[in-house]
Amino acid sequence: MRFISSLILFAIIAYGGWWMWNNNSALQRFVQQKLDSGKFRTIEERFSAEQIMTLHSAELLKDESHSYLEPALLFHPYLIMEVKYIMKDSNITGEGTILWGQEDGEMVIDTKTWEKTHGFEDAINAGADRNDFRVINAISERGGTMSREDLAQELHTNSDVLDAWLDSVRRKQLVLRNKNEYKLHFHKPRFNILPVTKMDSWIVTKPYKGANRVPRKYTKSQIARISKAAFGNHFTIRTISEVFLPIHSIKVQNPDGSVMTSHWNAVNGKRISGGY
Repeated sequence: MRFISSLILFAIIAYGGWWMWNNNSALQRFVQQKLDSGKFRTIEERFSAEQIMTLHSAELLKDESHSYLEPALLFHPYLIMEVKYIMKDSNITGEGTILWGQEDGEMVIDTKTWEKTHGFEDAINAGADRNDFRVINAISERGGTMSREDLAQELHTNSDVLDAWLDSVRRKQLVLRNKNEYKLHFHKPRFNILPVTKMDSWIVTKPYKGANRVPRKYTKSQIARISKAAFGNHFTIRTISEVFLPIHSIKVQNPDGSVMTSHWNAVNGKRISGGY
């Protein structure tokens, strides 16, 4: 009896610790900073906060009554994957690197512009699988809308299987039906891309000490799973590891005492709108 009571108590404590860890980003950050030692990998910073503040002073400081406060450097989590894939409509194998955000669940298309996909985060949250992406990719390649007849022809499947696939994507709120037309349920979706990031940046290492790293929202397994579902059976992840994007948090003191905060990509020097 005592053994069972101890087992139940241990289970309660373990569940409480698990729940607290997964629902408390401040605790994750505290433990991470205390336990980590050595160095971590980050994309090379090309623009300092001082450079951005100088280059964009006319935009950020409206007049002499506005002034800069001390900027902060934040490191946002990404995954970098070495991958192999088959190029569309050919038997040629391609190899490359993918950079995938662990905060927004989206893939970076080009590090120079920091252009990203749009829709993968919703797909992760919906639990989209390979069959869901058969439908999503087909509709995406046709501009976002397709008839049932065109889908059946494009996917080379029978009526019962197609109905099951369509029921799945509609149930997961990934595709909408309007009479005989099926439409992607995303605002400006961006799925129809080559599974590779155009890299214009170097990876460097920095000491853990004093580095303000932002907690992850999506795990390595979630991103690996969604990328395999999206890019098909011939897509292979050779290696996968974590890397961080440096972002400057620049604060401006307004005349009324309020503070305006903006975030800037330290790799390309561009302002980030939303998401951070």
